[in-house]
Amino acid sequence: MNGKLFLIPNLIAEGTQQVIPPSVLEALPSLQYFLAEDVRTARRFLSGLKIYERIESLQFEVLNKDTTQVGLGELMKPLLEGKNVGVISESGCPGVADPGALAVAYAHQHGIQVVPLVGPSSILLALMASGLNGQRFAFHGYLPIDAKEAVKTIKELEKESQQKKQTQLFIETPYRNNQVLDHLLNSLKNETQLSIALDVTGVHEFIQTKSVGQWKKNKPALLKEPAVFSFLG
Repeated sequence: MNGKLFLIPNLIAEGTQQVIPPSVLEALPSLQYFLAEDVRTARRFLSGLKIYERIESLQFEVLNKDTTQVGLGELMKPLLEGKNVGVISESGCPGVADPGALAVAYAHQHGIQVVPLVGPSSILLALMASGLNGQRFAFHGYLPIDAKEAVKTIKELEKESQQKKQTQLFIETPYRNNQVLDHLLNSLKNETQLSIALDVTGVHEFIQTKSVGQWKKNKPALLKEPAVFSFLG
């Protein structure tokens, strides 16, 4: 009989263990084998929850964007041997803008039960707090790094947003927050609603929605913290 693949949500801000629901804490003690994008981060996360006597007794393997299908098969062997396995995201929920999706796809292909556990997602929390359309939205990952391509993409997404009344969401690497904000303010129409969600659940949490025209009058200097940008044309 196969084991189960548990999807373990991680913190999205340092020192916020309180956002992890009791259901996750109850499920974790039964797991001894974990797949993680960064083993050091995963160890620190589980250690901070204080539910294991010895973190050293747990087994961790790396699952990232470079994992091959052959390598994935090796990582998933414990499941086929009847052992439960946990996938820990680097931040937020596994499988959402995260290589954990590779493990989930493998599980479905091999008849292995997938158990998603509730936890923090910066994308959904940002959408909830934005006041933008939560009935129709799309997540686009990261904008192109090249400035011209980024501007082109923003304008295309704004056009789509206007046509479909669809909220457009994307994330960014913290050190590029201010650069991306400049792209948005220079590319979007003044009446487009733009929401910035910074360090969601963290001590520097900042979530505000204004028109692009309003943002231009008082442009903030964004901290180098994880951010979710969303807009509705």
